[in-house]
Amino acid sequence: MTIIITGGTKGIGKAIALILAKNHYNLVLTYANDNKNALQFKEEIEKYTNVLILKSDVSKEEEVIKLLDTTISKFGSIEVLINNAGISIDTILEDKTVDNFRRILDVNLIGPFLTSKYIGGFMFKNKNGKIINISSTNGVDTYYKESLDYDASKAGLNSLTHNFANMYAPYVIVNAIACGWVNTDMNKDMDVEFKNKQLNKILLNRFAEPVEIANVVNYLINDTYINNTIIRVDGGVKND
Repeated sequence: MTIIITGGTKGIGKAIALILAKNHYNLVLTYANDNKNALQFKEEIEKYTNVLILKSDVSKEEEVIKLLDTTISKFGSIEVLINNAGISIDTILEDKTVDNFRRILDVNLIGPFLTSKYIGGFMFKNKNGKIINISSTNGVDTYYKESLDYDASKAGLNSLTHNFANMYAPYVIVNAIACGWVNTDMNKDMDVEFKNKQLNKILLNRFAEPVEIANVVNYLINDTYINNTIIRVDGGVKND
C-alpha cells in the first residue's frame, strides 16, 4: 500500500508517518521549506519502510500533478491520501492582510482541493482509495477571532470532505478528523493564561499529543465503512 502525506515531516504529519512506517506502508511525504529536517526524518523512516520525500507546494496545480506522477513512477499505485499540510497566521483583525488570508486558503483549502482532484481522481479511476483530511474543530464550532482565516479554511475543508465523498462514491472513502488543541509547534508559544483557559474547557484537561491524532488516522486507513464523516478528536468539551 502506498500513502501520500502532505506536510508529512513535522507535527501531526510526522507522527502519522512514523506509525504508518512501522506498518511497512510505502510513504510519500511532502514538505514546504525545511530541507535539513526533511532529510533527517527520511533517514529515520527508512529504518522501517520505503519512503520518498518531496519538496512540494500543494497549492500549485503543477506541483500536485508532479507529486502524482512521481509517486506512480516510484511505487506504481496510490491507495491513501492524507491532506495534513496546514498553516495559521493568528493576528488581530486590524493586522490581517489579504495576502496572508490568501496564503492560509492556498495551503489549507486549495491544496486539499488540488490533491483530492488529481490524486483522488486517480484512486477513483482505479476504484480504490481513501482520503483523510486533517481538519479542526475551528471549522465546526470553536471559533477564534484571531484565527478567522484559519477557521474559514477548515470549514471549507470540512465541506470539501463531504463533496468529494459524494463525488467519489462508492470507490473512494473520504473522511476528516476535526482536531481540537494538539501539542505541536503551532501552539508552542501560546500565552500561558490563554492556554489554561482552553485546558479548562477540555474534559481530559490536556491537549492531544500528535500520536493520538495519528492513531485515529491509522484506524481510518484500516476501516472499510466509515465514510463522509467529520470525526471530532478534542478530548471532550465541557457542557457549561
